[in-house]
Amino acid sequence: MTRYYVGLMSGTSADGIDVALVDFSQGKPVLVASHYQAYDEITQSQITSLYLSSDNEIEQMGRLDKALAKQFSSAVKTLLINANVGAEQIIAIGNHGQTIRHRPSLASQEETHPFTLQIGCSQTLACLTGIEVVGQFRLKDIALGGQGAPLVPPFHQFLITGTPAASHHNVIVNIGGIANLTFLPSNNQDVQGYDTGPGNCLLDDWYQLHHQGNYFDKNGEWAASGTCNQELLNTLLSHDYFTQPAPKSTGREVYNLAWLNKHLDNQAHKPEDVQATLLNLTARTIADQIKKLTSGSTQTCAVWLCGGGRLNSTLQKALAKELDNVSVAAIEQLKIDGDQLEAMAFAWLAFAYINQLPSNMPAVTGAEKATTLGALFSP
Repeated sequence: MTRYYVGLMSGTSADGIDVALVDFSQGKPVLVASHYQAYDEITQSQITSLYLSSDNEIEQMGRLDKALAKQFSSAVKTLLINANVGAEQIIAIGNHGQTIRHRPSLASQEETHPFTLQIGCSQTLACLTGIEVVGQFRLKDIALGGQGAPLVPPFHQFLITGTPAASHHNVIVNIGGIANLTFLPSNNQDVQGYDTGPGNCLLDDWYQLHHQGNYFDKNGEWAASGTCNQELLNTLLSHDYFTQPAPKSTGREVYNLAWLNKHLDNQAHKPEDVQATLLNLTARTIADQIKKLTSGSTQTCAVWLCGGGRLNSTLQKALAKELDNVSVAAIEQLKIDGDQLEAMAFAWLAFAYINQLPSNMPAVTGAEKATTLGALFSP
């Protein structure tokens, strides 16, 4: 009987739950099945309301912690039913949880007590599914002086190593609410990874503000109807985070409508022009980091996009324009599911925990040492 791992991911866009059923028995991960379960408007609102401080937030967090675990359990059970796989065939679930605060120590802003907070109770999930759960992956890295993020670069390295793509430089860019990248040089040694800044978060927030009942700007069509305001773009680009050295990570508590409105400074802007500017902000901040990482190299470099942002054709074109002669394509061209890549990464993190393999990367997070991340929760 083949036994599998399940990876579970809910990103900062708070649109829904990605669940991946993964087989590691052949060495390389094989995606056996996947499931996406969208959040309803109430759940999404409850999640995003916790990105910033508010009244009675501890009570709200405690209740949502358990409510999300129930939704996670439902998503896992649906996946297993659809795949005709029994719970007894699952070794462990890797549960990322839902990040509601991410406050690591930053170069420009000393945090006396850095922390990161994910909800979606792993203990409740274990009890509801009857399956062991590995969760709270970020805590140990933070305790060891790291950023606790990003966690996926070691998995990206695991995926690319030994493939034809490994003969040249590769950059895997995940465009979720926050955008992050993994730089995989051809020597497979000096891997780097960090958050570049906003991915879809500002684009989605601004779009939802002007299009009630709609979640995102499909293919960037609304952004394409506007004109980038260069003065506004330069103002947004002046934010300290973009010039901070790695290791670094950020979150929705930084990039939100309050941050954007502060820079709009009560001036009249056509909404579609702001959307076009925000799209260019995402493309520019990703491209600037890729140029920095590959500067001076004569090696061919390929950029692979994953996450929801890879489906935004206007954003992909803007990124390709910023990078000029660099190949930019969706990661599906490597026969990898771009929607499920992060969920697969958390299946791998559970696999690494069960097999006691190092699963963080100090060069990426800034932690004092390599270690096995996560904590085990039994039914």
